[in-house]
Amino acid sequence: MLNISTPKLVMIWLTVIVGLTFAMPNGFYDRVERHNDAMALIESGQSSAAIEADAGLWPGFLPSGLVNLGLDLRGGAHLLVEVNVADVHASFLEGFWPTVRDTLLAERDTVGFVERLDSPADQLRVSISNAEGATRAFELVRGLGQPVNSFTGAVTSNIDVGLNGNVLTITLSEAEMVAMNERTMAQTLEIIRRRIDEVGTREPTIQRQGAERVLVQVPGVGSAQEVIDLLGTTAQLTFNPVIGTSADAEENPGTSNILVPALDQPGLFYILERRPVVTGEDLENAQLDFDQNGRPAVAFRFNTSAARTFGDFTLENIGRPFAIVLDDEVISAPTIQSHIPGGSGIITGNFTVEEATNLAVLLRAGALPAELTFLEERTIGPELGADSIAAGQVACIVAGIAVLVWMFLSYGLFGLFANIALVINVGLIFGLLSIFGATLTLPGIAGIVLTIGMAVDANVIVFERIREELKTAKGPARAIELGYEKALSSIIDANITTFITAVILFVMGSGPVSGFAVTLGAGIITSVFTAIFVTRSIISIWFARRRPKTIEV
Repeated sequence: MLNISTPKLVMIWLTVIVGLTFAMPNGFYDRVERHNDAMALIESGQSSAAIEADAGLWPGFLPSGLVNLGLDLRGGAHLLVEVNVADVHASFLEGFWPTVRDTLLAERDTVGFVERLDSPADQLRVSISNAEGATRAFELVRGLGQPVNSFTGAVTSNIDVGLNGNVLTITLSEAEMVAMNERTMAQTLEIIRRRIDEVGTREPTIQRQGAERVLVQVPGVGSAQEVIDLLGTTAQLTFNPVIGTSADAEENPGTSNILVPALDQPGLFYILERRPVVTGEDLENAQLDFDQNGRPAVAFRFNTSAARTFGDFTLENIGRPFAIVLDDEVISAPTIQSHIPGGSGIITGNFTVEEATNLAVLLRAGALPAELTFLEERTIGPELGADSIAAGQVACIVAGIAVLVWMFLSYGLFGLFANIALVINVGLIFGLLSIFGATLTLPGIAGIVLTIGMAVDANVIVFERIREELKTAKGPARAIELGYEKALSSIIDANITTFITAVILFVMGSGPVSGFAVTLGAGIITSVFTAIFVTRSIISIWFARRRPKTIEV
């Protein structure tokens, strides 16, 4: 029967109301965005009259989810960075040298004295004084290798060891380099994401590009330099004992020491113990604070084990300085005044509030495993984004009006019913995108425009079927019912194939392609719902009230 049961009608229109309610905040974008920002600040413990005023711009009982605007609509920064994975290889070999040295020295009677030779960064070359013990040294070093799965599935060692006379050459195996590169890229992606998320940007795009590159798109920032300043620092923090100071950049600090320049005192160098007491990896938290003079600083807290180590060090070295080293520069070298239990402290320096905040963000997010090289940087101004939004709005309005007029002229009253469903469909698209927190891009707007054109296809199929049934002298109720029944399979088949295409575009594509696929997929779901249920319910309500003897489609 044409009539739809009351519970089914209630479910259909309740779904429409819920969808349009979730879409409503997008009609008050600026107000809702300010409300959301204020609520986030309040939840973090901040409060002021201005924040409270912004929080009151939108009722708390209404949904406040927005369709996030992509880089091309909001403006922001576009960066392509390269991860210098070779630095990680060199760092591994640098850290591997003490293990090699200690292992060989344990059998000094056989191998003799051990000396590290100058070598490229991707090699570790070791000279053995006793040539007769070189073979034994080769076996000992090769035994230090750890198993690693190669790309073929075979298990191999993580190091390759060569012997030439009395010189050992140690390099990373091919399988270890591949595995190390994958770990480095995964860690870099995660740390970049954490750093950007810490400063509250909306829906950044962080994607791996090729083997050693990362694409970073951050909507809403003023310039690409802001993101470069945030990402360009590796934030490797260490706390090292101070041996002394020097004004000579060429001075030899000693075998187990390093020479590090002072950040705020040009020409001053600190001689530090190479092995740090604790590192930034032991930090549990870091946040903006102020010192006793009211100057910006960074308060930090170590984890339990590091706190114990740091406390023991300060207890044993009262009256001696220690250095806080950030990215191979001494940012502060305070003197230990007393025992520091609990693992808490404060980093002081000539910081601005912004610099201290960014340093705290970097320390919380962790150190990058390798240096980043910025290959491409672009700043997209908000004016360009506003122009894109305006152009998209014009395209949607023109397409919408053209479809509405064509449907009314072609199908009369039934075309008007389809037009009502089309307007609801557009609202439901934004409601669905808001619920999932999707990002709308300029290609995404193209997807909505395409959906507007496609949304009436199902209604056209149904109405043409009804016309055919009316020609067979069936009554209007039976013609409408048969029209929907016979059109249903065609509607489902056509939209399923298009939806599969949208899924493939989303999974295989990235950036603009992905944005187009999201809106296309959402539009297919809502257009099928409105065509099969909303339009039919409108016709059912109209038919129940008017009871026409004849209809004209």
